[in-house]
Amino acid sequence: MASMEENFPRGGIQKKPTEGKTPNPKLELDNLFDVHHEEQSQKRKRSQRDQGKQKKFKADKAVAPKDNVLNIEPLTIEAFCEGVRLLGCIKEVSDYELVISLPNGFSGFVPVTQISDAYSKMLSKQVAQGELLEDLNSLSDMYSPGTLVRCIVTSVEKSADGRRSIKLSIDPKKVNKGLNASALASGMLLSGFVSSVEDHGYLIDIGVSGTHAFLPRQKAQNYIKAVKKGSDLKIGQNLNCVIVEVKNEGRVVHLSIDRSEVAASLATERQNWTLSNLLPGLVVKARVQKVAPLGIKLSFLSSFTGIVDFMHVDPEKSVNYSPGQVVKACILSVHPTSKVVRLTLRQAFLHPGGSPHQLSNDRMGAVVEESTVKAFYKQFGAIFELDDGTLAFARLKHLSKTRKSLKPGTFKTGCKHKCRIIDYSLMDEMCIVSLKYQIIEARFLQYQDIHTGDVVQGKVFALKPIGMQVKVTDGIRGLVPFLHLADVILKQPEKKYNIGDEVRCRVLECSPAGKKLILTLKKSLVQSKHPVLSNYEDAKPGLITHGFVVCVREFGCIVKFYNDVKGLVPKNELSSEPISCPDKVFHEGQVVKVMVLKCEPEQERLLLSFRLSSKPAPEDKKECTPKKKQEVKYQIGEMVDVKVLKKKDNGLEVSILEDEGNVIALIPTMHLSDFVAHCKLLWHCLQEGDVLPRVMCLSDKGEHIILSRKSAVISAVQEEQVVRSFSEIQPGMLLTGYVRNVMPFGVFVEFPFGVTGLAPKVSMSDKFVTDTKDHFVVGQTVIAKVMSIDEEKQRVLLNLKLSECSSGDSAAESFTLLNQYFKEMKEIRNLLRRRGESSMARGLCELVPGKELQLVVQGVKEDGSALFSGSCVTGFTVTATRYHLGDKNVVPGQKTKALVLHVNALTSKVYVSLREKLLKQRTKQRLTENSQHSAVVQHIAEEFAIVSLLETSQLAAIPIASHFNDTFRFDSEKLKVGQTISATLKVVKVNDHGVLLAVQGPAKKNVFVRVRNESETALEEVLPAVTHSLTLGDIVTGTVKSVKPTHVTVAIDDKLTGSIHASRILDEVPIGSFTTYTLKAGQKVTARVIGGREVNTHRYLPITHPHFTQSIPELSIRPSEIEGQVAAMVNLKEGSALKKLGLYNVGQTVTCFVKKYNILKNWLEVEVAPDIRGRVPHLLLSLNTKVLKHPEKSFRNGQAISATVIGTDVTETKLCLSLTGIQSLEQGTVTVGMVTKVTPHIGLTIVLPGGKTGKVSIFHLNDTYTENPLGDFKIGKIVRCYILSNEKGKIQLSLRQSRLNPKSISKVEDVEITCIKDVKKGKLVRGYVKSITPSGVFFGLSTSLLGRILFQNVSPYFVQKHSLYEKYLPEGKLLTAKVLGVNGKEKHIELSLLPEDTGMPSILPESLGLPRYDAEEEKRVADDRKKREELKLKTKRRRGNSESEQETKPKKRKVCPADENDSGIEVYYREEEDDDQEEEVAKKKSKIRKSGDAPRLQISTGFTWDEDMNGVDIPVLNQKEESSESEEEEDLQSKLKKQTKKEKELEKQKKEKELCKLEAALMDPSRQPQSADDFDRLVLSSPNSSILWLQYMAFHLQATEIEKARAVAERALKTICFREEQEKLNVWVALLNLENMYGAEETLMKVFERAVQYNEPLKVFQHLCDIYANSEKYKQAEELYHTMLKRFRQEKSVWLKYAFFLLKQGQTEATHRLLERALKALPTKEHVDVISRFAQLEFRFGDPEHARALFESTLNTYPKRTDIWSIYMDIMIKHGSQKEVRDIFERVIHLSLAPKKMKFFFKRYLDYEKKFGTSESVMAVKRAALEYVETKSALADT
Repeated sequence: MASMEENFPRGGIQKKPTEGKTPNPKLELDNLFDVHHEEQSQKRKRSQRDQGKQKKFKADKAVAPKDNVLNIEPLTIEAFCEGVRLLGCIKEVSDYELVISLPNGFSGFVPVTQISDAYSKMLSKQVAQGELLEDLNSLSDMYSPGTLVRCIVTSVEKSADGRRSIKLSIDPKKVNKGLNASALASGMLLSGFVSSVEDHGYLIDIGVSGTHAFLPRQKAQNYIKAVKKGSDLKIGQNLNCVIVEVKNEGRVVHLSIDRSEVAASLATERQNWTLSNLLPGLVVKARVQKVAPLGIKLSFLSSFTGIVDFMHVDPEKSVNYSPGQVVKACILSVHPTSKVVRLTLRQAFLHPGGSPHQLSNDRMGAVVEESTVKAFYKQFGAIFELDDGTLAFARLKHLSKTRKSLKPGTFKTGCKHKCRIIDYSLMDEMCIVSLKYQIIEARFLQYQDIHTGDVVQGKVFALKPIGMQVKVTDGIRGLVPFLHLADVILKQPEKKYNIGDEVRCRVLECSPAGKKLILTLKKSLVQSKHPVLSNYEDAKPGLITHGFVVCVREFGCIVKFYNDVKGLVPKNELSSEPISCPDKVFHEGQVVKVMVLKCEPEQERLLLSFRLSSKPAPEDKKECTPKKKQEVKYQIGEMVDVKVLKKKDNGLEVSILEDEGNVIALIPTMHLSDFVAHCKLLWHCLQEGDVLPRVMCLSDKGEHIILSRKSAVISAVQEEQVVRSFSEIQPGMLLTGYVRNVMPFGVFVEFPFGVTGLAPKVSMSDKFVTDTKDHFVVGQTVIAKVMSIDEEKQRVLLNLKLSECSSGDSAAESFTLLNQYFKEMKEIRNLLRRRGESSMARGLCELVPGKELQLVVQGVKEDGSALFSGSCVTGFTVTATRYHLGDKNVVPGQKTKALVLHVNALTSKVYVSLREKLLKQRTKQRLTENSQHSAVVQHIAEEFAIVSLLETSQLAAIPIASHFNDTFRFDSEKLKVGQTISATLKVVKVNDHGVLLAVQGPAKKNVFVRVRNESETALEEVLPAVTHSLTLGDIVTGTVKSVKPTHVTVAIDDKLTGSIHASRILDEVPIGSFTTYTLKAGQKVTARVIGGREVNTHRYLPITHPHFTQSIPELSIRPSEIEGQVAAMVNLKEGSALKKLGLYNVGQTVTCFVKKYNILKNWLEVEVAPDIRGRVPHLLLSLNTKVLKHPEKSFRNGQAISATVIGTDVTETKLCLSLTGIQSLEQGTVTVGMVTKVTPHIGLTIVLPGGKTGKVSIFHLNDTYTENPLGDFKIGKIVRCYILSNEKGKIQLSLRQSRLNPKSISKVEDVEITCIKDVKKGKLVRGYVKSITPSGVFFGLSTSLLGRILFQNVSPYFVQKHSLYEKYLPEGKLLTAKVLGVNGKEKHIELSLLPEDTGMPSILPESLGLPRYDAEEEKRVADDRKKREELKLKTKRRRGNSESEQETKPKKRKVCPADENDSGIEVYYREEEDDDQEEEVAKKKSKIRKSGDAPRLQISTGFTWDEDMNGVDIPVLNQKEESSESEEEEDLQSKLKKQTKKEKELEKQKKEKELCKLEAALMDPSRQPQSADDFDRLVLSSPNSSILWLQYMAFHLQATEIEKARAVAERALKTICFREEQEKLNVWVALLNLENMYGAEETLMKVFERAVQYNEPLKVFQHLCDIYANSEKYKQAEELYHTMLKRFRQEKSVWLKYAFFLLKQGQTEATHRLLERALKALPTKEHVDVISRFAQLEFRFGDPEHARALFESTLNTYPKRTDIWSIYMDIMIKHGSQKEVRDIFERVIHLSLAPKKMKFFFKRYLDYEKKFGTSESVMAVKRAALEYVETKSALADT
C-alpha cells in the first residue's frame, strides 16, 4: 500500500500520476539551478506581472530568484529541523552518546536512549536493577568511529552561549517511519538493529510495525569475522541489511548483512521508493541534468530530482560533469517539508557498508604554512588544497577576524594562505580549517593539547554546587571542584567570582577520551615551582613537591597530587613533634609541601612525609621478614591453578590462571604424578585448554617456572618436611624427592628448593644392583635418607634402601600407594568423562574390571591367546591369554561372554577372562576389613595385580610395590598369573574401579603403626638421638644452625643439637612480628634447658623420665627465663596434656605463632608454647571477608598473632582459639558467615562462627530487590551478616547494607516491612510472586507478610485460562504493586498490578489480544468516590473516541476498522499548515487516539486510498493553497502553449548554441568518452582496437552494470577481425577477469573453455593462472598448473611459470621437487637452460644458497657455457659479496676458452674492479690479462 505522502505531496488530487511522483519539488528544483535569473530583463519581469490571476499565484510561490540560487548551497543550520533524515558518520563514541559527523561540516549527537527500542529496554532494566547486565554492551563495544549510520533530527536546541546543538536518533522506528509492511521489497537496503539473539539467527528491528525481520546466522558469519568485535552480534548493534525475501505481504522478511551483498546493493525503480520513505545512504544511478557553479542537479529513480553541492562532487574525477551523463550517487539527506534531496558523488559513499577516509591523529591541530585556494564561494567559504594534497574547507567566519575585514580578492584561485586544521568532517572527507590569527596561534585547540600541570587562562562560565565551570577556549571547558576554588574553603564563592571573570588555573587532571578537565585555583599550587607529580613512577624517594590534603584520620593524612596520584603521610611523619589529633592540625583542601619516602608503582602505594629535613624513617619491624627474591613472583611451594597451553615432548606448557594467563610455566611429564604409568597417561589424555587445579611451584630457575603435581612432593613441602638450603641438612633425615639422573655409578636425587644428593650404587637397593637403569627412571618419586654430608664440597650422600627408608610397616605403606593410585585413576576417568567425545574416553569410563561383556572371537594367535571384538569395545584391542581361555576352544566368529580384568588406557588394550570360575561369581558374602583370604593372581599390571578371592571369585587389586623405592624384583620374586597368594582386604566395598583393595600377605597382629600427628613438628624427626648429661635449668652456649618459622635449631657441641621454640626467644613478642628471624644462622646464643623432647614421638618428657638423657634438649633464650625463673616450667612439663590445657581459661588472650593453614580441614594451626598447640577455625580468623576468602595468603608461617581461648578441641589435646574474640550471636550484632545452602525463592542457609546456622530470607539479601536475588550467592561464599533475631536456637539474619552499615548513604529502594502496620493504603510496594491459587495471586511482601491480588486486579484483560498467569507470573517474579486495602485484624492485604495503579506496563502483553475488563472499571468508579471525577473523564474519553470521529467524518462509516488511522493521516497533513488552531486540534486528537482501545494497526482488507479520499473534507484546505496547486498542474501540462514569441525565439537560439557546443566537443580529439553512445561511435571507427573495447567494458563496470559489460565483450569478440589474434586474446582475458571478479566459478569455467577453443590454449591457461594468482585464489591456481603440467609437459615456460608461482608462495621445497620433474619431462638440450632459469628464480624469491649450488653443479658439468657464466656473474654481482664475485672471475679467467670469449671475461673483470675495487686490484687484473696473452703467444710460437 503506497503511503499518503506519495499520492498527495501538497494536498489536492493529482490528475496524471505518470508524469512523476513529486511534481512540486521538481518545479522548485528546476528553478533552483537557473543561475541566469538575475540577468533577466525588466520586460520579462513586467510580462510576468501582467499575466492573469492564476499567474499571480505562481509569482507568490516562486520566491525571489536570488533565494532560489541560494538553495543549491551546502546545508546551513537553518535547514536542520525535526524530521530531516541524514546519512552521518560516527565521529566519537562515549558511554552515553555517539557524536555524529554530518554533511557540510556539521556535527550532531545521538543520546544513548535513541539507539533502538531493545537497547533502551535493557538500559531501563539495568537502571531498575541497579547492577550491570551481562548482555548489555556499552556503546564503545558496538560502535566504532568511521561507521556510517542513518539518522533523523529529533530537535535542534539552542544553548546558553547561542550555539545550536543537533539532537539525532538512529532508532529504526523513527528513521524508517515512512516505510510500511507492504512497501518492503527484496533488494531494499535498510538500517536495522539487533533486538534479540536466537538459536538460528537474530531478530532485527527495522522499525516497520507489523513486520518481523529475521537474519539467519549463516548470512551474518562473514560480517562477524570481518568486523572482529566478538563471535556474535550484540543487542543494539546497528546493521546495514539487504532484504533477501519478503513473505506474507511484508509481515516476515529475511535479511542478509553479507558485506559483498550490501556493497553491491543499488536502489532501483522496482523497489518503489517514494519521497516519504526515501532513505539516506541508498546508492542510486543518477543522470546529470544541469551543472551550476555551486553544484549539480541530478535526476534519479526515473522521477526524483536532487542536488549535489560543491563539497560532494567527486574530487578524484578529473573531467567535468556534463548533462545527460550517468553517474552513481549516494543519498545524503532528505528534507521533510521542502523535499530537497541531497546526494554525494564521493567514491567512499558509493559502496554501502564502506566508511569514509579518516584523518590521522597527529594531523589534527596542525598548522599548514601554505595552503592553496582551490575555489571561493562568497556566501559560504573557501576550499583549499593543503600541503599533503588533501582538500580542506574554511567557513566564511573562519576566513578573517570579522566579516567586514574579509577581502574576497585575496581568495582568488591559486592564492596561498596560512591556516590551521581545527576539525575533520568525515562526511565530506575534508579537513575544516581556520585562517583566524588567534586560532592559528592558540596554545590549546582540543583536550589532547592540554597536559597535567599546565597553567591555563580561562573565563568563568557557570557556578554550580559541585564547583565552577571555566571556559578555556571555545571547545574546551573545565571544572574547578568546590575544594579547589581557593587556598581556603569558600562558603560563598559567588562573592569572589562572577560569570565572565578571567581566571588563571592549573590542570589537575585531563582525560581527552571523556572530555574531562579538572582544574585548581589554589594559588599555592598554581604558582608552585616544584615538580608536578602526575604518576607513581615519577615519585622517587627524596622528591619534594606540593600536594593537597584530601583526608585526615587518626593514622595520618592522605595527600593527593595531579592525575589522582595519592599517598599517605603516617602519623609519625606529620611533624617532628608528636601530634595526637591530626584532624585539629590539618584540614581538607590544605596545600602542603611533602617529601616522598617510598613508592611502589605497581601497587600504587606512596609513603610521604611532612618532615622535609629528616631522613626517611627506618622501616617498620614488620619488614624484618627474610628478603626473598623480589623479581620472582611465585615462591617455591606456592599452589596455583593452571591451564594447558601446549603439549611438548618433555611435558606440558601451561599458563597460571591467577595471573590471568600472563605467566607461562612448564610441568615436566614425569611431574604429572607420583606414578610413572600415570605420567604418560595424563600427558596423553590432557588437551589444550584443560585446567589443572592445585599444582605446586617447584623451581623458578631458567626460562620457565617448573611446576609439579606429585602429591608426595606437595605434601612434603606443605608439612615442612623439606630442607630449604644445604645448611639445614642433617644426617638421618628422611626426605621426599625425585630422581634427577641415573648414572652407572648411582642415582642423583633432587629435592624441592633445589638441594641435590647422590645415592651410590651400593646404597640404592637391598638387592644386588647390576644395572642402575633397572632400578630407577628419571623423574620417579623416591624417599631418601641422608647418610653423610660434605660441607666443604657441599655434597650429600643418600641411601635409597628399603630397610633404611621404610617405616617397617610395608602393608600400610603399600596400601597408601595403591589408594593414591586409584584416586588418581578416578581423576583421569572424570577428566575423560567430562570430555566424552571419543570412543576411547567413553570406553575407559565404562569398562571396569569385573564387568561382563558380550564379545565375538576375532582370531587365535600362535601363543594361544585370542583376540575379540564387540560394539562395547570399539577402538580397543581385546585379548585373553591362553590361561584365561580356560578349557574353552574358541573359533573365529564365535560369540562368548567375558569378564574384564584390566584396561590399559595408554595402549587401548582390554584384558579379559573367559574362565568359568570368574564368570560365575558366587553370592557375595559380607566381607570385613583386615580379613585374610586366599586369592589367585589373574592379571599383572604395571603398578598393581588383579587377584580373585578363592571363596567369592570377587576381583581385588593388590599393590606390586610396597614403597616408592621398591622398584626392582628378581624373576623368582615376581608374581605369576595363576599363583595363589594370601591377601588382606583393606577396602571391602567395590569402588568406581570395579575392584576391592587389598594388600599382599597376612594381617600383622599387634603392629602399632603410628601416624604422625599433623601438629608435631617435622624438624626434630631427623635430629639424632645423642645421650647427654644436661638437666633442667642448665645454661648452654651454641651456634644457630638453621632458622625455621616456628623454631630454631642450635648446635650445642659437635654432636648434640637442641631446639628453641618461637615463644622462647623474646619476653615481649610484638604482634605481627616473626621472632625466629631475629636470629641468624651462625649466630652464637646462650640458652637455658627448659625441657626435652623424645626422639621418636617428639613428646615432651618430664625431667624425671628415665629416657630424659636421650632426648633432644628444648632451650629458651628469653631473658626472664635465663635469669632463673624456670621452676614454673618444671611443673608445667610434668603431668598430661589435659593438665597443661587446664591452665588456660576461656576468654584468656594468648600470643601464638602460625604453623600453617590447613586447606583440607579449613583451620589455622598455631603453636602457643613448645608443647601447646592450637587451632583457629576458618570463620574465627577475621571479620574481614577478604581475609576469609584467601586465609592462606593472610597468615605467614611463624607470624606472631594474638588469639582468645574459646575452649579445647574434641581430643582435648589442643586449644580452640579465635582471632575475633568470643563471638556473641545476640540480636543486632554484625558477624561473618559462609553460605552452605541456597534454596530457590526462599533464601540462604549460612553457617556462623562457632558452628551455628542461620537463615536469610530473600527479602533481606539486598536493599534493592532484584529479578534473580539468589544469583550472586554460591555455596562457600563468605558474607557479612546482621543478626535480626536469635530465639529458641533459630537465628534470622539480614545481608542488607542498611543493616550492616547504617551510616552509609546508599538509598534503600525497598524498605523492610516487618509488620502489617508498615503497609499503607495507596502505597506502591515491591515483592515476589509466591503462588497462584483459584482465589488470586499471592504476593510476598516480607518474610512473614503475604498480600493477595484478585485476578481482575492483575491485568486489564479478561483471562479464561489460568495457565497464562503461571506463564507470565512465575514463582519468584519481582513486581511492583499498589496497596488497595489493609485489614489489620485479619492481616489481609489487597493489592493491584493494574498499569493505571502502578504506572508499570501491563503484566499480560497487549499482543495476546485478550478482551478488556470494562465492567470492572465502572465498578471501581462507583466504589472509589474520591477519584470519581478523574475516572469519569477517562471513561468518557475512551467511549467518546468513535463518537467524535463520526461527527467530524460522517462519510467514513464503511471503513470502520481504519477510522483511526485515516484521521491520523488527515491530522498529520493539517499539522503542516500554518494555522495554529488546527495544530492544537490535531494534538488533542492524537492524544484522544492514544488512550483508545483498538490497536492502530488493524486495517481492513478491502481498504484503498481512493476510498479514503472520498471522506477528506476538502473545504478545510485554505483557498490560496488549492488554487496554487491546480495552477501548477496546469502549468505542467501547457508549458509550451503559454510562451511568448520572444521567449520561443530565445529558446530556439539557446538550443542552436547548445548543438554547436556539442558538435565542437565531439570533434575535440582530446575529449574523453562520457556515455555509452560516445563509446559506440569510437568502436565503430576502430573496431579492431581491443583497448577501446576494454575501456567500454570498464565504463559499464564503474556503474556496476555487469551484464552490459559482458554484452560489450561478446560484441567485441564478434566484431574484431579473426586475423587480430592478440586483440581478441586481450578481450578474452578481460572477460575472464570480469567473471573472476563478479561472476561465479561455473560462468568463469564456461568462458575459459570457450577461450581455449578460440585461442592458443597455452596462452589462455597462463592468463587464467595469472588471474587466479592476482586475486589470491591460490588453490585454484595450483590445480590449473597441475592440469597444465600434464597437458603441456614439453613446454619449458609452463615449468618456469609454475616455479615462479611456488616461490612467490614461499614453497621452496616444492620448487626443488618441481625442478627434478621438469628435467625428467623436458628434452636434454633444454636442461641447462631450465636449471639456469630455476636458479635465477631461486636467487630472486627462494633460497640463494640452493641457487648457488645449482649454478655451481651446472658449470662443473658444462664449464664452457659462457652464457651461464655470464648470468651467474650478473646475479652474484647483485646478490653476493665481493670475495665471492672475485672468486668466480678468477675461475673464469683460468678456463681454456677461445681468446674472443676470454677477452670478454677479462674486460668484465676489469670493469668490475674499476667500479668496486682499488687501484691495486685493477693492476692485478691487467697483469693477469698480460700473462694470458703472453702464454697464448708462447703457445702459438711453439
